[in-house]
Amino acid sequence: MNLTAPPCPEATAVIHPRQAEILRAVRQAFVEKGFDGASMQDLARAAGMSVGNFYRYFPSKAAIIGAMVLMDAQEIRADFAAILAAPSPLTALRHGLRERIFGADCAKDSALWAEIDAAARRMPEVAEAHRMIESEVRGQLIAVFAAGTGLPLAEANRRFSTHAAFLLTLFKAAACADAMLGVDIPALRAMIAETLDARLDEILRHATPPPD
Repeated sequence: MNLTAPPCPEATAVIHPRQAEILRAVRQAFVEKGFDGASMQDLARAAGMSVGNFYRYFPSKAAIIGAMVLMDAQEIRADFAAILAAPSPLTALRHGLRERIFGADCAKDSALWAEIDAAARRMPEVAEAHRMIESEVRGQLIAVFAAGTGLPLAEANRRFSTHAAFLLTLFKAAACADAMLGVDIPALRAMIAETLDARLDEILRHATPPPD
């Protein structure tokens, strides 16, 4: 039985190594200046390139964000492949989510993804890339739920599609927590992690018993 979620067709685009280097270099410029505030000159400077050469790789800021989303989708597939290969996929997912929620990467990426969320509301091409990565994550979560419960993928999708959407919503909330003022951020992250654990425990209760 194949428990690997098929990637969205849009997610199969290839990010070449040089493009990936540029994308990693310009992330901080978006964080510091915002999507609208960062000019193509700012982004080219962050990448250590001339503006003309930069345009050869990315003709617009929307193209940059779309490529960032695709690159993250590739990394997500690699992460979920490791989770699905673990002896207990649900346990591996639980540990992976906690590492992300409490780790430095979550705080580091929060400002960037807030900018991408805002851009997605204004620009259809960014919104489509944003939709793609969320669909990718939900599909991968359902594949883990199927592997962890022993249910067929179609049945896991029927039972747990809302769970997958809810977990994704909670994770996005954790990623944006640092932008909230006057809030105990560690306590908020702990509450999000507890809620994630409760939903995963609920899914685990649907596990089919092993054959005698």
